[in-house]
Amino acid sequence: QVQLVESGGGLVQAGGSLRLSCAASGTIFSINIMGWYRQAPGKEREWVVDINSRGSTNYADTVKGRFTISRDNAKNTVYLQMIDLKPEDTAVYYCTAKGRSTATPFRLDDYWGRGTQVTVSS
Repeated sequence: QVQLVESGGGLVQAGGSLRLSCAASGTIFSINIMGWYRQAPGKEREWVVDINSRGSTNYADTVKGRFTISRDNAKNTVYLQMIDLKPEDTAVYYCTAKGRSTATPFRLDDYWGRGTQVTVSS
């Protein structure tokens, strides 16, 4: 199995910055895309950003210019640098990965972390 563990969430004032990390571990055969979703209270989970193994990125319009995703393939780790945070960025942030485990190397699966809370006060 592949496990994702997020870290770096917390409480910050509007205009502040946070950096999230997500490390993948376990029986990893390969990881293609890594990214982040978020879920605010009372709202559906929404896609935020992703990055493929070659470093190509995609951002939701709501975070473009403020969030930057990066990836260390050797460490199977993805980072999310968030600046100019707004109260509407408050949510649980979930790391996600699309990849293959050594047990099922021919099957592409989606993996999720347990989430890390980001709270932005006004």
